[in-house]
Amino acid sequence: MTTAGSPTGKLSTRTAMAVHILTLVGVSPGAAHSSEWLAGSLGVHPVVVRQVTSRLRGAGLVETRRGKAGLRLTRPIQAITLLDVYRAVEDEDALLGLHARPNPSCPVGSGIQAALEGVFEDAQAAFERSLAARTVADVTARVLSRAG
Repeated sequence: MTTAGSPTGKLSTRTAMAVHILTLVGVSPGAAHSSEWLAGSLGVHPVVVRQVTSRLRGAGLVETRRGKAGLRLTRPIQAITLLDVYRAVEDEDALLGLHARPNPSCPVGSGIQAALEGVFEDAQAAFERSLAARTVADVTARVLSRAG
């Protein structure tokens, strides 16, 4: 579920999985989207799918159907931005984090957090603007154009 790269050595792949799930549901709204069926497309265990869909449901992006396995989008894919998805499934708002305890006696350690804070905030804002400008429909169109 993760790849190397963030301050803790891991970057989450939940957003990518969530967009994958929403795209699947968007292209086949009438299908029974069981966690097993979705997991087959994502190449992950159904428990992972249930964890991601639980977050999507908590954010109001999907509803689960009782009695008939599956998900239903609560709004059209054109109205779901990638920022909506990111905020729904990720634990933290910050893409980049500062390390917790630099040495205050060190000339670099005493000022590194203040020096990086604005840079990281700018990067986060640019990242979120980029996600806000794209929808699940945009991703779906790209997927379908490659599948043809």
